Amino acid sequence: MTLVERFLKYVSFDTQSDDSTRLTPSTPGQMVFAQYLKTELETLGLEEITLDEHGYLFATLPANTDKEVPVIGFISHLDTSPDMTGKDVSPRIVANYNGSDIVLCEEDKVILSPAQFPELLDHKGEDLIVTNGKTLLGADDKAGIAEIVSAIAYLKEHPEVKHGKIRIGFNPDEEIGEGAHKFDVEKFGCQWAYTMDGGEVGELEYENFNAASAKITFKGRNVHPGYAKNKMINSISVANRFIGLLPAAEVPERTSGYEGFYHLIATHGDVEQTNLTYIVRDHDREKFEARKREIERLVNQINTEFGCGTATLELHDQYYNMREKIEPVMHIIDTAFAAMEAVGVKPNVRPIRGGTDGAQLSFKGLPCPNIFAGGLNFHGRYEFVPVQNMEKAMKVIVKIAQLVAEQA
Repeated sequence: MTLVERFLKYVSFDTQSDDSTRLTPSTPGQMVFAQYLKTELETLGLEEITLDEHGYLFATLPANTDKEVPVIGFISHLDTSPDMTGKDVSPRIVANYNGSDIVLCEEDKVILSPAQFPELLDHKGEDLIVTNGKTLLGADDKAGIAEIVSAIAYLKEHPEVKHGKIRIGFNPDEEIGEGAHKFDVEKFGCQWAYTMDGGEVGELEYENFNAASAKITFKGRNVHPGYAKNKMINSISVANRFIGLLPAAEVPERTSGYEGFYHLIATHGDVEQTNLTYIVRDHDREKFEARKREIERLVNQINTEFGCGTATLELHDQYYNMREKIEPVMHIIDTAFAAMEAVGVKPNVRPIRGGTDGAQLSFKGLPCPNIFAGGLNFHGRYEFVPVQNMEKAMKVIVKIAQLVAEQA
């Protein structure tokens, strides 16, 4: 099976995660996909294959050298984003892309255009895998899984490429921030690993956001609107007051690079009660802590203005910037950098404006930077992945394995 064939097969599995189920994996489709992969890895002849009840699939490609080589790992996630359906994905390949608009769905007038997505023009002449305009594609992160499995198959078929013991791991629920929660680092048994979960070719990331979630409940008082003067408290209005107190420029659509933000991701309410859900992000740990304190201060301000108990806050940390765990072992970044250059990829070391399982795994004792998987426009109908991007990612995996053995 080729890399492209694997990817097209993998996206046929509906593996959307769901943070409301409180289960691991959060949806049954992820386990169905994991079981399929387990069978494929068995067919490839890998060893130490395990799939636990939570959907964590591990396997080993044994070393083919007598040298003492560090055990390294490659990791990707099974789930796709809850932001858009991943059921009945119907991809097609636009061969030798010519730079023009791509009609994804004529019926709904869904068009993938360089006018809105200029990065398309970076891939003229390449073969793009696109959606039918009704679902996401699933390159995040089934491209990563296809690249890892294909690289391992290549290494197995080419014993002249010397490498140490390699572990691969596929886990559920990355998209809802729980992918590393039940990941058994000791069982995985690596000195370090790489998540194949980045975007464009060349991305190499070892800095990510510090992240927290904030859920704020606003209680109102509902009385007949004709007799509401000095009696009614409209929780929707109170919630809007809170929203207006946060800095308008510190939102995702107005920030980039190392700039943090407050992001309102959901709101539900009526006069009696309104709920706001925010995510809070910043690369700098001190600024991150300050952002959380500001949320707390503004909740207290609302309670001062509208009465004690009007607003209640649930604030939880989600993950932290892996940089502090990677910097002491920067040779793992140097190896990935060298591997990219060796296969003709220009490394682009940059901070992640998000998070990966690697961030949590790094704090659990497994240093785990992130490498490109090649997809673009993740989490929506405009998602696409150039075949050539996936091929380059696969080559990087092979070269990392080779370099680690050579450097041992």
